[in-house]
Amino acid sequence: MKLTPAQKKMKRKIIVAAILLCCFAFCLAAAITGINGTWRAIVRLDGNDYTLNYTFKTESDKVTGSSYQDQDEPKDINPGKISGSDFTFSISDRDGETFPLQGKYYAEGDSIALSIDYEGRKLHATLKRFGPQ
Repeated sequence: MKLTPAQKKMKRKIIVAAILLCCFAFCLAAAITGINGTWRAIVRLDGNDYTLNYTFKTESDKVTGSSYQDQDEPKDINPGKISGSDFTFSISDRDGETFPLQGKYYAEGDSIALSIDYEGRKLHATLKRFGPQ
C-alpha cells in the first residue's frame, strides 16, 4: 500500500512527536533523580589529594545533606538553593567558618561541576555518582 503525501506528512509528525516525547521523558527522569544521592570527587590542594564525599537531598528548591572528607566525621550541609541544574550551598567547619559552594548538575554525564571557595582559594572538582541514588 502506497502512502499519499498527506499520510507521509502525518507519519512524519507522529514520529517527531514520539521522539520529542522520549527526550522529554528522559529529561524528566534525570530531573527527578537529579542530584539526590551520594557523590565523590578528588580535589588537589597544596600538592595533596583529598577525597570529598557528598550526600545530597533535594526537596522543592532546597538542597540539604551531608559532606565528609576522607576519614572525617560527616558535616551537615547548610541548607542551600537549587534552580534547575544549578545549586548553591555551604559547609561550616568545626570553628564555625562557612565555605560557600556552587554546583551544576550535568544529567547526560551524571556528574556535577563543583566550585569551592576555600579560604580565598577557588577550587574546582567534578563529582561522580557513588553508590545508590
